[in-house]
This record gives sequence, structure tokens and C-alpha cells, in this order.
Amino acid sequence: MSGGGFAAGDSNSPSALNSALNRHVASGTVPGLVALVARGDKVHVHVAGVQSLEMRAPMQRDTIFAVASIGKPITAVSVLILVEEGVLGLDDPVDKWLPELANPRVIRSLESDLDDTVPAKRPITVRDLLTLRMGLGAVFADPAGSPLLQKMNELQVSPGPKLFGHTADEFMRRIGSLPLVYQPGERWLYHTGLDVAGVLVERASGKSLGEFQRERIFEPLGMVDTGFYVPPEKAARLATCYARNPDTNKLTVWNPASGASFTEPPPFEAGGGGHVSTVDDFLAFGRMLLGKGEYRGRRIISEESVAAMVRDQITPEQKAVSPFFPNFWDTYGWGLGIAVATAPDDISSVPGRFGWWGGFGTTFFIDPKTETVALLFSQRLMGGADDTAMSEDFLKRAFRLEI
Repeated sequence: MSGGGFAAGDSNSPSALNSALNRHVASGTVPGLVALVARGDKVHVHVAGVQSLEMRAPMQRDTIFAVASIGKPITAVSVLILVEEGVLGLDDPVDKWLPELANPRVIRSLESDLDDTVPAKRPITVRDLLTLRMGLGAVFADPAGSPLLQKMNELQVSPGPKLFGHTADEFMRRIGSLPLVYQPGERWLYHTGLDVAGVLVERASGKSLGEFQRERIFEPLGMVDTGFYVPPEKAARLATCYARNPDTNKLTVWNPASGASFTEPPPFEAGGGGHVSTVDDFLAFGRMLLGKGEYRGRRIISEESVAAMVRDQITPEQKAVSPFFPNFWDTYGWGLGIAVATAPDDISSVPGRFGWWGGFGTTFFIDPKTETVALLFSQRLMGGADDTAMSEDFLKRAFRLEI
């Protein structure tokens, strides 16, 4: 555990949580952070550090963050809205709306030439996108030995900490030009399915992803600062994202807030990682999921849809052939666009917690047993196990916090 962590015997008081998080900021782990823990009507918020090391603007509760992959559940909810309305079916082939993915072919092996393929055994389905089993996504292998991985990098469709410079249609054209890595439904591959799911929402609804989510999710929940970019009148509230320089071990600007892509409408509203938001907006979204699809009298999706979201949909056999972070599958599974804790771990002795992390330094988890929503937002690119220490420290305390 990192030096800024929670020592054995720490109390469960808010002040102890605040002190531990302050140590992470003081040690230079992150420039600043906003933490929020809510249980029922009680909410504890802690703000520390700065939005920008260069401008020295203090972090605020309403600071806007690029939240990266914790936006995946928002896109999953968008798909489920259309499923409930009968526009989509979870087990429907996607090629009606995404013809680029019709009649997919599968590369024989990662080392094979791009034309060394076999036909897919079945079509890609809507469920495959949400469960990340479409057959394309993050592959933890050296691209040097794989023509397919090299081509994904060349086409700029590889998962990673970047923003797409092309449109949704161009993204789909590029994705559709590639063979799949694995057969649809065979293995779990991180990320790409939720970007594709966002395009599916656009085509099935006839609206942009941002417009659909604003009308069906953000406005009903009062998520006033969530979208795919920060308008000029709010730009001063956008935190700068940093990455740790491996040579100097110092934080350097990864994507400056001033003039960054997040301050103008993107050509591609990426459903898997392109959102900006605040802790209070995400609290509303989390309370909706905790409320089984309803918040403050506004129903977004059905109780049955939420139950499906937070039920592990990945089989033991699939986990065994789907490498991810070390030991991830020992205690986690994956539902529809969101992770779910399947076994006791250091964070909680009771399974059932669900949520996710974002690669820009965001944490979003819900524990239905204690009815707690836990959020930790910072802006430092996560690149390895050491980068998750602050989040793990926070979560260990959040669900035990005496608010």
C-alpha cells in the first residue's frame, strides 16, 4: 500500500478519510481531487489540491473532470432504454444498424496476416457490445508481432488514453475494415464494445449520443455539467489532466484544459470514454442505479434492466482466457457496461458492489448492501498498479465511513 494510505486501526471518521486523501495530494500523487461518499441523505465531500499545477486554481466541488471509462455505464443505460422501448433487442444482431459489422471475419491468430481469417460463427449482438465480447478491444500483447494490432494503431482505433479525431461513421468504417481478434461471444476484450454501442444508440435513435443522453438521462436526473465537452462559460472549471513522466517521476500536462479537445464539441462522441462530468452529477446517476432505475420520481430504466446490468455475464471459461489486470477476475465480473464484485475482497466482505474506474483518475462504485455511492475524481493518467493505490485506499474506507 502506498505511503498515503490508510493504516491499520484508522478510524472510520470523515476526518481520517480527509487526512489520508490529503497525504496523497501532498505527496504529489495527484495535483488535486474531489471525493464524495453518500449514504441515504447524508453526503460527505472532501476537496483538496488544485485543478491545475500551472494556474494554481483551487480544486472545487463543482470542478469538471474528463471521467473516461466511468462513462461506460451511461452508454449501457442508453442502450437499455432503447431495448425497453423495443427499438433494440439484447440478442439482436447489430448489423441492421451497423452494417460495417455485417459478416465479420476473425483473424486466425494474433500473429497472422490480416487476410488470414475465418468466418465468424455468428453475428455480433447488442449484448456482445455491452458485455465487451464483440471480438475486438484491448489486447495486452506487443504490437510488433501482430499485423492486426499494428493496423489498429495505424487506424487510431486502439483503446487507450486519447480522443478520437474522426467521426463516428469513420470510426465504424475503420472498425469494420478489420478482422475480429476472437469469435463474437468467445472472450472478453476491454473497451471497444462500448464505443461501438454509442454509435448504435445514435443510429437506432436518430439522434447524436450527446443529445440522446441529455434528453433521456442527464436532464431527468439534473446532471447539468455532464456531456462530451465543456462549453466556454464553464471552461474555467475544467481540471487539467496529468501523466507521470517515467524518467523524472514528475507530473506533466497530458491534455491541457485551455484549448483542449474537451472544450469544443468532439467529432466523435465516444460512449466508452469521452464524457466530462462532476461528482454531484455522477452522484445523481449512481443514486438512480441504487434506486433500481429511479431517482426523485423519475424512472430512467426498469428495475429488471438494472438487475441485468449488475449481474456478472462473463462465464468462468471466458474469464480464464480473457487476461486483464492481475487477479481481476478473482473478485470481479462484468455485467452490461459495468463491473460487479463477485467475491469478498479488501474493499468489502460482501459481494455485490458495482462500478468502474476511469483511466484519467476517476473512481465510481456503489454498494447496494450499505446503500453507499462512492466517488473519487482526480486527473492523473492511470498507467499501472501503483496508480490505483489511492483509489483502493479510498474505497476501503468509503463503504465503512461513519457519515
